[in-house]
Amino acid sequence: MSDPSPAGGPRLADINLNLLVALDALLEAGTVTGAARRIGVTQSAMSHSLRQLRELVGDPLLVRGAGGLVPTPRAEALRVPVRRALLDLQHALRDPPSFDPADASRRFRLGAGDYLAYTVLPPLIADARQTPGIDYDVVPFMLADLPRLETGEVDLGFAAFVPASPGLRAAPLLTDDFVCLVRRDHPVVRRRLTLRQFLQLPHVLISPTGEGSGPVEEWLASRGLSRRIALRIRYFLAAPLVVAGGDFVLTAPRRLALTFARSFPLEIHEPPLPIAPFTLEMLWHERYDADPGHRWLRERVQAAVEPG
Repeated sequence: MSDPSPAGGPRLADINLNLLVALDALLEAGTVTGAARRIGVTQSAMSHSLRQLRELVGDPLLVRGAGGLVPTPRAEALRVPVRRALLDLQHALRDPPSFDPADASRRFRLGAGDYLAYTVLPPLIADARQTPGIDYDVVPFMLADLPRLETGEVDLGFAAFVPASPGLRAAPLLTDDFVCLVRRDHPVVRRRLTLRQFLQLPHVLISPTGEGSGPVEEWLASRGLSRRIALRIRYFLAAPLVVAGGDFVLTAPRRLALTFARSFPLEIHEPPLPIAPFTLEMLWHERYDADPGHRWLRERVQAAVEPG
């Protein structure tokens, strides 16, 4: 069988796969020195690989900029395909017949927001002494970051209202509803929070995306009502601090509210309007379906949110 190649392009048999490893490192590090350190070669060896790559592709690939090497459009076009090819090859060559978390050495990258960090991470890493070789990196993650699951930049992501996508696996992790938080000894809210109080009091809105619309606004608008958003903030930790120090109302997922109420002088009230619950999903790329370590991670995360 002949080696397929685009017209005018290099044949696969002519490509040293180590050059692809070098290209991936260069695109990630942005400097020859950083790329060399990343894969454990000398700086001169990495410079030589860059020269070979330029000859192979017929493009400078990386040019000098103010902050280091800047990828050309051709290099940017190669970034994801090269990373995907290397990951596929790595997984194909890996032969883990089993996965023992007590002896394994692996770092998992979790794509999650503050909600998951507050509710799932503490029980997830509670048994860290029993898995001394398992480490975690938690990175920001929203729906726009779904492609990072395919490229391998994120092992496991978490989001709600996830659209269907080729190669994407999704499993429901937990369902949560909403409650309202006010400070203890609130001068207006006593035994329960009424709709009139809800409309009159200023609100703090946690909005990781910076957007202000949501189910509360939709319900109020359908009845010709509105509330005052005194503070719209992206940071989960700052919200309860603000509410504990003023006469605000904060509407938040129940699991998160329970965590806040244990740490700050806050009271939880049922909302005076219907707010639909949401389901947080656990997301991964199909290439990890049969990976024993990844399967253990998914089971471990699921166990972390289940009672008992």
